[in-house]
Amino acid sequence: MQHRTIGELMTRGVVRVGPDTPFKKVVGLLADHDVTALPVVDDLDQPIGVVSEADLLRTVAARPDPNGLPSAVGHANGTLPPDDGATAGELMTAPAVCARPGWTVVEAARLMDGRGVKRLPVIDEAGTLIGIVSRGDLLRVFLRRDEALRDEITHDVLNRTLGLAPTDVAVDVHEGRVSLKGRVETGRLVPVIERLCRGVDGVVSVEADLTGPVDGAP
Repeated sequence: MQHRTIGELMTRGVVRVGPDTPFKKVVGLLADHDVTALPVVDDLDQPIGVVSEADLLRTVAARPDPNGLPSAVGHANGTLPPDDGATAGELMTAPAVCARPGWTVVEAARLMDGRGVKRLPVIDEAGTLIGIVSRGDLLRVFLRRDEALRDEITHDVLNRTLGLAPTDVAVDVHEGRVSLKGRVETGRLVPVIERLCRGVDGVVSVEADLTGPVDGAP
């Protein structure tokens, strides 16, 4: 099976900023390019952080309220964030959590979930920024057509990988949900089939109605 890699899903030609880029310039780039965050890179074009709309809004929220309400916004160390004359390097979330182009969707999704981030700068072997991948990019694999999923499961999983004939297991796919029905040589093969089918990019769920002889029975 050929899993879609981050290099295939990522956005190339990434708009980036340096640590000295001022607040208003960052706001302008976000608006001009219709993005919600920008990688912050050093002189070698290596990501050192990410500055997002959330980072910028913390600065706005720290301003005195026009109605005189006290500010409840602060940094983790108890100090207020800098004003809108601050730079990307002062506002960014650091260090940058990055991905590699050869990673699978699962690898990137686990890192995003574990680190609580919405996007990952993608770097090459030298650590240089070559793209960026977002949660939306990862979810694009679920836009694959049902026919493509059925073909991959039938030919790549069942036939090529497991050596099953097309008549052994019937495959039906509807909106990414896979239904399998048929008979296999051994019951031990059923969880293997289910696991491999779930690993196909774009599969939402797998329901297997597969029968086979009880292992160890005469």
